[in-house]
Amino acid sequence: MVQNTECDIGFVGLGVMGKNLVLNLADNGYTVAAFDLDNEKIKTTIIQEKYESKQDKVRVVGCASYAELLTSLKSPHLIVLSVPAGYPVDQVCECLINGGIEPCDIVIDTGNSLWTDTVEREKKYKDNFILFSSAVSGGEVGARFGPSLMPSGSEYAWTRIKPIWEAISAKVDPETGKPINRNHPGEIVNYGEPCTTYIGPAGAGHFVKMVHNGIEYADMQIICEAYQALRDGLQLSADEIANIFEQWNKGPLESYLMEISVDVLRHKLTVNGKLTSVVDLIIDKAGQKGTGLWTAISSLELGTPAPTIAQAVYARSMSAMKSVRVKASSLLTGPDVNELTEQEKAVFIENLHDAVYCSKICAYAQGFQLMKDAQKEQGWQLNFSSIAKIWRAGCIIRAVFLQSITQAFEREPTLESLLVDPYFVEQLNKHQLNWRSAIASISLLGIPVGALSSSLAYFDSMRSNVLPANLLQGQRDYFGAHTFERVDQVQGKKYHIEWATAKKEMKEL
Repeated sequence: MVQNTECDIGFVGLGVMGKNLVLNLADNGYTVAAFDLDNEKIKTTIIQEKYESKQDKVRVVGCASYAELLTSLKSPHLIVLSVPAGYPVDQVCECLINGGIEPCDIVIDTGNSLWTDTVEREKKYKDNFILFSSAVSGGEVGARFGPSLMPSGSEYAWTRIKPIWEAISAKVDPETGKPINRNHPGEIVNYGEPCTTYIGPAGAGHFVKMVHNGIEYADMQIICEAYQALRDGLQLSADEIANIFEQWNKGPLESYLMEISVDVLRHKLTVNGKLTSVVDLIIDKAGQKGTGLWTAISSLELGTPAPTIAQAVYARSMSAMKSVRVKASSLLTGPDVNELTEQEKAVFIENLHDAVYCSKICAYAQGFQLMKDAQKEQGWQLNFSSIAKIWRAGCIIRAVFLQSITQAFEREPTLESLLVDPYFVEQLNKHQLNWRSAIASISLLGIPVGALSSSLAYFDSMRSNVLPANLLQGQRDYFGAHTFERVDQVQGKKYHIEWATAKKEMKEL
């Protein structure tokens, strides 16, 4: 290990994300003092950086302890954590305290911490150091060549971190909103709009990242339901579906998730001498790490409808019920299906495209509504145009679609919902009939499309001037005396009917 080097940044945690963030920092000219409990990860990171940079100058310095990490840094210290959420974050923080960290030092948590944990940690460690958080999206490739970064916490800390974060983040062309790709080690993009911006006080960045992941869950599920509709409804092969998705990716559905779906569907393995699509070899049980669940829980706590996101979480839970599904599939019957003509198939595919597009709009609308309601609850001042901008590149949900969301909030920063923005109103009204036709056709085929159909229900609820909650309030008042308001009286006045009496008299309370 090299010691006593005046490094710019300390880094703890050299897993997949951590290692690639270190290499990204090194590409951009920063010297990094790196530590991991696994010494082999330190060695691997150093070797890879030397090989990729082809420079004699030392950019990554390995450290054997937290104390050595701190002594290797310029003062005041700036230390980035890339460790699992929860207890490991607190464990590292305690080790840094024992290692001699000072109150003016800054510690940046880049993991997927629950936002409420971040708020509590800032209070807990305020006398020991400045805790800052910056959620990272983009996976392994994003971390290496430019992620989307969602920082929050101390505004003073942001002044120190901002130039570093802007250097290593993904960049987009400000005119088109398209990513400016950086795909090679050592390559630097120092123009375009950086995919990072100060989100707000402690917890705000992790909340925004949580919602990002909730939208990600929904977007993935929407694509997967389209895949099943084409696979089971039209009996198409993985290659044929890939061709359809590739065409879709040239229009308003252009996105990273659509792009990688094409790659997954096209990839093949040789099994018993036969070339087989890898997607047909993967068992249909999906995992989850919790951020989608947290988003669904937050929507319930805030009373913000997010049915597409919640349904995406349920779909993963349903996939885990593999054994009971196999049993039920032999007992429960579905509809008898007639084979479609080629013309009917073409119409089906067109309608399905519009269903995916409209459902995607609803999923994003739910996510932004959730952030809007959270800022009221927490007293944050979130800039939704800026949030949409930093999601245009680097992150998992990056898509050409986000440029339209950016423009929507630039037109009206206090926009109540994406579903009342003029552009999205036009898009939804234009495509809603095809959307309905797709859901009806798929339902008659007996194929589950919870995300697509719950998005349509969300759309129809939003456009309903009167929902059936009036009957619901009558039911609640009947069995629980919960009272109700009247449409012909001043809002706020409460009424109750004595349902158990013969006269059923109404009383103003």
